[in-house]
Amino acid sequence: MKLERILPFAKTLLQKAVSPGDIAIDATVGNGHDTLFLADLVGPTGKVFGFDIQQQALVACKEKLTNQQLDDRVTLFLQGHEEVRNCIPAESQGKVSGAIFNLGYLPGGDKSIVTKPDTTIVAIEEILDMLRPEGIIVLVIYHGHSEGQIERDRLLSYVENLDQNQAHVLKYQFLNQKNHAPFIIAIEKRA
Repeated sequence: MKLERILPFAKTLLQKAVSPGDIAIDATVGNGHDTLFLADLVGPTGKVFGFDIQQQALVACKEKLTNQQLDDRVTLFLQGHEEVRNCIPAESQGKVSGAIFNLGYLPGGDKSIVTKPDTTIVAIEEILDMLRPEGIIVLVIYHGHSEGQIERDRLLSYVENLDQNQAHVLKYQFLNQKNHAPFIIAIEKRA
């Protein structure tokens, strides 16, 4: 297949936005795969801030980071992503080059604990404000469950109405897939 699948495309977008020495955000740490990926991208002089409301997610992530000797580049918060502005130091705000959200529930975790559109939109607004020009927010939307469908609809309505002078918005989706395959919304802050 020549077309990039959803998760590799999310990484491609982040690779274009995040360089060594940069600041990045994992707004939904989950099992830590994206946090690890971002920690590698920012290098030893960069910083990643990660957010999750579940302790088990942060423990799994911390273990991955420690095993790869990348834990010194990452600060994890047992907080919802809507608290991003309160957690990230003021000197880092306006300098974020990339952020990722994997929306839905923690794989292998409690499926009743899901991301919610109200807090996700607050987090997107705060991170968009913190992005440097040409910084990118990647939203991976899992909508195979009822809460995910509600969040999908609210987020699509929100991003479709972002001012085109403020941001470019991309939707990347395979249209003929069964079982509500995930898709990406990418938001690039305009210069």
